[in-house]
Amino acid sequence: MSQQRSILITGCSTGIGYYCAHALKQDGWQVIASCRHSEDVDRLKSEGLQAIQLDVADSDSIFQGLEQALALTDGKLDALFNNGAYGQPGAAEDLTRATLRKQFETNFFGWCELTNAVIKVMLKHNGGRIIHNSSVLGFAAMPFRGAYNASKFALEGMADTMRLELADTDIQLSLIEPGPITSDFRKNALRALESNIDFNESRHGFKYAAAVHRLAKEGPASKFTLGPEAVYKRLTHALNAKRAKPRYYVTFPTYLMGTLKRFLSTRMMDKILGRISS
Repeated sequence: MSQQRSILITGCSTGIGYYCAHALKQDGWQVIASCRHSEDVDRLKSEGLQAIQLDVADSDSIFQGLEQALALTDGKLDALFNNGAYGQPGAAEDLTRATLRKQFETNFFGWCELTNAVIKVMLKHNGGRIIHNSSVLGFAAMPFRGAYNASKFALEGMADTMRLELADTDIQLSLIEPGPITSDFRKNALRALESNIDFNESRHGFKYAAAVHRLAKEGPASKFTLGPEAVYKRLTHALNAKRAKPRYYVTFPTYLMGTLKRFLSTRMMDKILGRISS
């Protein structure tokens, strides 16, 4: 009988992380689900998951959380699924240095720090799988999403670099690039928009009013919105395939943008992305 494989997942309180944690547990994995807040950790434990507190925006929390995870898995991790992130809306000109830094601490710096620590563990145990949940906005920029675009573009660049550097090991690294997925992403983005952008001081005030209306709207973000099971399908391939793909597209918008980027000029892409955004 083969030994149960272990995986650490960040951002499991809701949405993609929550779904994937439960689904992987049902598929026989030892899942260590992590959340920023202790009340979410307690909730996941009550649902039968092994859960720990880990805030990717805090270095101490990252290392303490990883230590707890390794204590549960006898010091070994077969996989890491970096998922915990949020989107900071706002025109680039309205983003303060502090707001940008906060976005990168959660979406990029913390993921890199945790990944580096996990790589050291995996090297001791002859390999593993690292999967980053990126976004279509990691390769196709859209207006008023500059902070999130930048953090995901940075993630994709780092992931490509790490994949090259890990080529002489048995560690495989993949990116999942979803478009709209059912989650609390818009609710969290609305909170970030209202907290960090001064509508009254911006020339884009009327556009922010429209953004608030869009983000507060109930239901799917678009007709192309899929459930988290669409991400899970790609995640399981990245975890189980003999050779995981470097990138996994999820949702029609991602496939469309990926195709257009290969064939259209930058000017044409700007026109299309600007029209979609408006």
